[in-house]
Parts: sequence; C-alpha cells; structure tokens
Amino acid sequence: MFDFVRNNQRLMMVLLMLLIIPSFVLVGVSTYDSSGNTDTIATVGDRKITQVEFENAQRETIDRYREALGAQFDPKMVDTPEEKQRVLDGLIAQRALDAEIAGNHMTVDDATLASFYAKTLVGPDGKFDVEQYKNAALQQGLTTAGLDQMVRRQLALEQVTGSIERSAFAPRSVSNRLSDIREQQREAQELMFPAAQFAPQVKVTDAMVKAFYDKNPSLFQVPELARIEYVVFDNSAVASQVAVTDAEVAAFYEQNKKRYSTEEQRTASHILINASKDAPAAVKTAARAKIDALLAQLRKNPADFARLARENSQDPGSAELGGDLGVTEKGAFVKPVEDAIYALKQGEISNVVESEYGYHIITVTDIKPASVRPLDEVKAEIMAELKNQKSGKKYTEMAETFSNTVYEQSESLKPAADKLGLQVQTAANVTRTPNPAAGAAPYNNAKFLQALFSADSLKNKRNTEAVEIAPNTMISGRVVEYKPATVRPLAEVQDAIRQRVTVEEEVRLAKAAGEAKLAAVKASGDATGFGEPKIVTRTQQPPFNQAGAIAVLKADTSKLPAYVGVELPGQGYAIYRINKVQQSAPDVERRKSEAQQIGNVIAQQEVYGYVEALKKKAKVKIKRPVTTPATNAAD
Repeated sequence: MFDFVRNNQRLMMVLLMLLIIPSFVLVGVSTYDSSGNTDTIATVGDRKITQVEFENAQRETIDRYREALGAQFDPKMVDTPEEKQRVLDGLIAQRALDAEIAGNHMTVDDATLASFYAKTLVGPDGKFDVEQYKNAALQQGLTTAGLDQMVRRQLALEQVTGSIERSAFAPRSVSNRLSDIREQQREAQELMFPAAQFAPQVKVTDAMVKAFYDKNPSLFQVPELARIEYVVFDNSAVASQVAVTDAEVAAFYEQNKKRYSTEEQRTASHILINASKDAPAAVKTAARAKIDALLAQLRKNPADFARLARENSQDPGSAELGGDLGVTEKGAFVKPVEDAIYALKQGEISNVVESEYGYHIITVTDIKPASVRPLDEVKAEIMAELKNQKSGKKYTEMAETFSNTVYEQSESLKPAADKLGLQVQTAANVTRTPNPAAGAAPYNNAKFLQALFSADSLKNKRNTEAVEIAPNTMISGRVVEYKPATVRPLAEVQDAIRQRVTVEEEVRLAKAAGEAKLAAVKASGDATGFGEPKIVTRTQQPPFNQAGAIAVLKADTSKLPAYVGVELPGQGYAIYRINKVQQSAPDVERRKSEAQQIGNVIAQQEVYGYVEALKKKAKVKIKRPVTTPATNAAD
C-alpha cells in the first residue's frame, strides 16, 4: 500500500482533497439563525447540512487523526468546540464550492479524465497501469466507476481554484530577502560576566529573606487537600444485569434476515463505440457498422473480448481494463446497459445494445449468487447487538437510580453501592484542580472536582450529585477529610529563599558590571577581554548560549563593530562584539524551494479569500451551533 501511495502522489492528493478541505477554508461563517429544522445544522443556499452529515464528517476526521497519530491519538483532541466548528466549516466550504461548480456548468469530459490517469497512473513502461487504477479504487473502497466520479469532481474543483493558485507567486525581492536573512553569517566574540564571580560581594540578610517571603506567598503555598470516597457507575455495572436468550436471537434473525443476506453480484465488461443520440446519421451508421463487425468477431471467438475491448472500446474508464466494469450495482448504468447485464448468463455475450452514449457489446464475466449467512454464523453478532440495546435501556434506568440514591441518602455512598453492586473506593491528597500525577483516575476530572470542592460538600461532608465524566460513566463522591490551603512557615523555607536571593543578587551585580562595560566598549571600540571570534547563523547550532546567539542575530549591524548585551537568567550577563556580517554561498535549490513555499502560502491566502466570497454568495446560515445536541436545538 505504501509503495502505491508513494508512487502515485498526485492521484492520492486528488483523493485526499475530496476528504480534507484545506485549513484556509475552515473559518467562520456569515450568519446565525436559531429557527428551522433541528436536524439541519446549516444551509448553504438551498442545500442543507444535516446532523447525520456532520457526524459522518466528524468520524472521518477522527479516523484521519487516529491513522496519522497511532497510539498517540487522544479522542479529546477532536472533542472540542473549535474542532467541531472546523468540521462544520469544512462542509460549508464544500457546499459553496459545489454550488459554484454547478452554477458555472463545469464538467470534466472523458478525454480529460483519461489524460489525468495517463499522467498519474504510469507503469514501468511509461504507459497507463491498469493494476494501479484498480488499486486506487480499492484504497478508497470504490468501484472503478466510483473512482472516476470522485476524480471528475476533484478535477472540476481544480477548475474553480486552480487559476487562483497558479496566479499566486512570491515576489523575487521578498523571497530573496528572506533567503538572504536565513543564509546570513555573523562573526561575534563573547565577554562573559558569570554571576558566580560576584558571590563574595553578596551579603543576604534575614530582612532580605523575609522580604522575599512576604512578597511571594504563592511560591510557598501548600494547596488544599482532601481524602475522599467515591463510587463510579458505568456500563460494566449494567452488563452483569443484562441477558439475551436464544429465542430473542432467533426472533431478531428472522425479522432482520435481509441484513445478513448478500444480493447477487455480477461482474461485467463491455465494448463501447460512441454515437450520441444527437450524432449525425452518418456517424451513427459508421458506429453501428463497427460494433456489428466486432460482434461478428466475438461470435466466432468469444475469448477475444478483452483484446477487442482494449483495441476498440471508446470508454476511457474501462478500455485499458479490457472492458472490465468491475462489480456492477443497480442504478450505476443507463437502463439498456443495466437490463442487458442482468439478463445475461455468465460467459454469455449480448447482442448490440443501444444507449444514449452509443452502441455496446456486453458480457458477464462472473456471477456470485445471492446468499444468506446462517444463524449460527451471526449468533454472537446478534447477541452482542441485543445486549447493547438492552444495556442502553437498562443504563438509563440504573443511572436514574444511582443519581437519586446518592442525592437522597447523601450521608453515605454505601446505599447506592449496595443497591447497584458497585464498590466504594478511596483516594488521598485530592486537589481542587486535576492533578497530572493522578492521570486518568475517575476522580481526577475537572467537573467532578468542582462538585467535590463545593461549599456544601466541604462543609457538610455530603455526597456530590452524580456527575457524568464520560459517555455512560457517572461518579459521585464525598469528602472524608479536608485540609485547607496553607503557606509553609518561613523557618521551613528560609534556606531555599536565601539560596535563591543569593543567585538573584549575583545576577544583578553581574548585569550592572556588564552594562557598565557595554557602555565603555561602545564608546571606545575596545576588543580587550573578548573571546575568540565565532560564526553565528540561523541554520546551525549556536556557538554561544542560545539567548546570546539570538541577541547577536537581532542586533543592529548598520555600524561595525556592533555591541549587544544580554542577561542570561541564573548565569550572569554577556556582551557580544559583532565584527563581520557576510552571506554564505547561495543554495540555489533551497532558494527555489523557499520561494515555492512562500508562493504556496500566498496561494492559500488568495484561495481563502475566494472561498470566503463564495460563502457570502451562497448565503450561508447556521441553524444551530454544532456544540448543541440536536434534541436541544429548539430550546
């Protein structure tokens, strides 16, 4: 698979573009309208974006993140208002672009499609590769006809945005200036004033320690802590109380047998000689004569079907495949062609079939009869589904019991635990805000902690309300012991304060000495005491402290030598003498790449503006925020 993607990058980009609208179109929309159908999230002109479409797009987004990040993927990354809005904006952008394509009657003819494939699906011999074509469809879960439709849409989209993207470019003066800055080299020398060398001059008094302590109480605060009990109610508590009988499984199977049935599947091939219904009579006569001649050859030797299709068929999507149309689906072909496919036996060749496109010869290469999976094969699947259905109903019932019990018998969690078969758990050193050290512990949830540290919970030691911390997961807790926030006494922290104040005083003295020296060398140009010259660039590891290297690169070098000073936190102070500024030899290829990158950014900005204009033109209206559940939309 990865070889296929690597070898067919342009085709894969086309396919990905159909699933991922670039970030430059994923921005806000024009108006908000609180009225309307609660299943409709937004309208773009006269086209709706429904809740189902939004949820499908959100699932696709989650799948892409999961595929890209693997084990590092966290569902919380996409479960945010910002990410949901981004998904909706992507759908709006798609609708606006589709409206523009339809409004301008932009189409992609067969010749353009064939030309695209010929350039992107190239085999070792430099010709169109049939296997790559099939694999491209397979990777998208499509038939080859479905792939053709998808690519046509993207090529039409390129007609809309392509001219804008191609007209964008980075002015040479801008790209060259940026490249010059990147390739610039500065020769500098360093003169350090280490904080440690000023240690003998520092005398930290008790008054200085006390002043620091009084000024920075937050540094010595011990947060409030609680020892708690809590009970978690989730699906696992429901599962043990739900059972499914064999009779229920059998009844479900009979009622839903169609779900476990596979319709007959037919694989077909055809040869097409073009002759549209509006074609001149002479064209139709010539096309009919040609198809009749081909049919006569096939009657003599049916095994030549694939060869004759490759040599003669005028269908660009299937000719190179020997006429193969793949597994057919009802409704995918014009009626005369579909009727012929479903009338033929396997291996049988049709008579000439006339359609609005011309004349066809059709054969069915494979037939897989309809089948029904037996009950034994799907029993476990049905049992799991029925159990989930029952669990959903049971969860609602038990969740209400859980909520009521922890509220009504608020002095203890034991009644709720006993009634529902749950376990009372404990935790110590629980803080008001989530503690990274507690990780994914159920109680380490911001919403629950807010309830736990409420005035009523702390003062009266009552159970919290049942708090939903995740889908189908609720928690209630109570504070057993509470320690309010305190400040550590001065005697306990004075040694640490003394050490910190000492370092700060050393750095202060180093900075004062350094700034005095900086003023002197700026006036005299003296280089005495500076270290050996070193080269500082934006592309290599700095030879000095990073803060110093940044100061050197940012310094005004209109007059050389130039001097700049910088405080190095915790270390002291440094002065840098800049002697030379020069350019390294230009890297031609890198400059081309940088100019292209700048051009791409400019192109994205221009296409962004264009799509924004299309949104306004399409009169986008938001019916309800995507963060609001559909059931509440009318509230």
